[in-house]
Amino acid sequence: MVVISRCATCTRHDLLRHEFDRKSSVRNSSSSSLLCSAKKVLQVKRIVGAVGCRRGRGGVIVAASPPTEDAVVATHPLTKQDLIDYLASGCKPKEKWRIGTEHEKFGFEFGSLRPMKYDQIAELLNGISERFDWDKVMEGDKIIGLKQGKQSISLEPGGQFELSGAPLETLHQTCAEVNSHLYQVKAVAEEMGIGFLGIGFQPKWGIKDIPIMPKGRYEIMRNYMPKVGSLGLDMMFRTCTVQVNLDFSSEADMIRKFRAGLALQPIATALFANSPFTEGKPNGFVSMRSHIWTDTDKDRTGMLPFVFDNSFGFEQYVDYALDVPMYFVYRKQKYVDCTGMTFRDFLAGRLPCIPGELPTLNDWENHLTTIFPEVRLKRYLEMRGADGGPWRRLCALPAFWVGLLYDEVSLQSLLDMTADWTPEERQMLRNKVPITGLKTPFRDGLLKHVAEDVLKLAKDGLERRGFKELGFLNEVAEVVRTGVTPAERLLELFHGKWEQSVDHVFEELLY
Repeated sequence: MVVISRCATCTRHDLLRHEFDRKSSVRNSSSSSLLCSAKKVLQVKRIVGAVGCRRGRGGVIVAASPPTEDAVVATHPLTKQDLIDYLASGCKPKEKWRIGTEHEKFGFEFGSLRPMKYDQIAELLNGISERFDWDKVMEGDKIIGLKQGKQSISLEPGGQFELSGAPLETLHQTCAEVNSHLYQVKAVAEEMGIGFLGIGFQPKWGIKDIPIMPKGRYEIMRNYMPKVGSLGLDMMFRTCTVQVNLDFSSEADMIRKFRAGLALQPIATALFANSPFTEGKPNGFVSMRSHIWTDTDKDRTGMLPFVFDNSFGFEQYVDYALDVPMYFVYRKQKYVDCTGMTFRDFLAGRLPCIPGELPTLNDWENHLTTIFPEVRLKRYLEMRGADGGPWRRLCALPAFWVGLLYDEVSLQSLLDMTADWTPEERQMLRNKVPITGLKTPFRDGLLKHVAEDVLKLAKDGLERRGFKELGFLNEVAEVVRTGVTPAERLLELFHGKWEQSVDHVFEELLY
């Protein structure tokens, strides 16, 4: 996800604002080990104008992504405590909790069904910028994204088109944002003969057919992935997801939501399973996208069993992230390959790729984006288990998680329900759900029966919120009622009406 500052100031972006806007702010946490605000606030010197901006046709043009290493300079070396404080500074009172939704989709040419090439993507981005007043995000002389307010559009490695939405208060606002985005994209894309497909895995084309986006970080990842797993390139070039980002009030609240999110991520994977085809044929999975993460890079993926340890908190996540191998650092508007080295080494000034240099909070923030567990902690929690899908499901995913995690009664009920699930059971669900969906056996029944109870808690949680958001769960309610995942419905069509031609999926799931 690309987050760029606007040209009006060319200063640091929103994600670090709490560290830099307060000299000190102490808010009690129910955790005895850590106050949920920065204990020590970094003194920061802002260098206005260090990141170049200029105005072009269709709005502001913003320099390379992410142009942050020169914009903020820390006046003392970072410590591990600074990294902990960075995560802790995400704590906010319930009235300030927001919903951030991100979704990816595949662009394709009408007629040939081939993936969009970069030149077409550049034309599309320029067209959206000029028609709808988005600021352009550039890397060198290449347009790689757009920004408008707190929304951004970015490109995944194979040209998957991603909207990273603004933090919003209600699901009605979230769905309005999705609809507005799709309207704008379609208004330009249809004139170009381009459509967008809502699915979790590229159903027709092989990796060799997918264009490579001109982004420096992706070149480093592309070279590194085959060294650490057999499916990393598939992840980069052929998957699409939808995820929701949610807030927490304290360290204790983060822990509870993290645990509930991890335990139930396989259920979300089943409800949104939507990737049953590979290169024109059924692949044996209901969620190929989810399966791919099991052999992408075990150092940075998975169910994070340590989150369920009694000692877990911000510090333990920092310890985990410090030892996840790095991909890169960003210096002088270029990505420097640091693959295989750790942030712990960086903290001690021991990175051979940039000898003697010490990290900034920008480096830490960038590093956190290269870790891919089923639930990811930054200054908020990301629910990462769902396949991309058609627009109604883009609103259903945040509805599902908001109903469960933003309501205290539902959250506690979830924690009680999953308290005796063993690490082996959680891992079993993670492994089997991509194949068998809601039909996965669990204890004395099927996962479908657990999903029925979970859906009721989500509905009850939304009801208690009082925003009349219950209708956004209709899409998943039908999946739970029947036990048939979206992928299984596609397979029924493939073997029946479509006469085993996957081409029809481009019409069925066209935005």
